[in-house]
Amino acid sequence: MWDLFFSFRGRINRQPYWLATLFMIVLALAVVFASLSAGLMAGGGALLLLVIYIPLVWAGFALAVKRLHDRDKSAWWLLVFYIVPGFLQGIGRALDETSWSLGLVLLLAGFGLSIWGLVEIGFLRGTRGPNRYGPDPLGELQPAAN
Repeated sequence: MWDLFFSFRGRINRQPYWLATLFMIVLALAVVFASLSAGLMAGGGALLLLVIYIPLVWAGFALAVKRLHDRDKSAWWLLVFYIVPGFLQGIGRALDETSWSLGLVLLLAGFGLSIWGLVEIGFLRGTRGPNRYGPDPLGELQPAAN
C-alpha cells in the first residue's frame, strides 16, 4: 500500500488507479463531514484538514505519475495536465473583462488540456509489455513457444 500511494516509481494500470482515487475521495469527504459535524472547521479543524490534505495531494501525484509511466510518459506531463490549465484559465478569466474572445479561447484551451489529462491518465491503456519505467502491470501474456 505504501508504494501505491507514496512512491513515484513504477507503473500501475487503470483499475488500481481508480480504486485508490475513489478511496482518497471517500477519505477526504469523510474527514470534511466529520470536521463539519464536530464543529471543528474553525481553528484546529482547518489544521487537521491541512494535515490530511497534504498526504492526499502527494498520493494523487504519485498515482498520476505511475499512470503516466504506464503510458510510457514522463512525470513532466503533469505540468501540462495540472499546472498549465490553471494558468490558462486564470489568465482567461482576467482577460474576460477586457477581451472576452481571447479570454474564452484561453478558458477553452485550459479545459481541453484538463480533459486530455483525464483521458490520458484515467482511461487509456498503458503500453503493452515492459517499458522504460518497468514491467507491464497487467503481466502481458507472452505467446506460447511451439
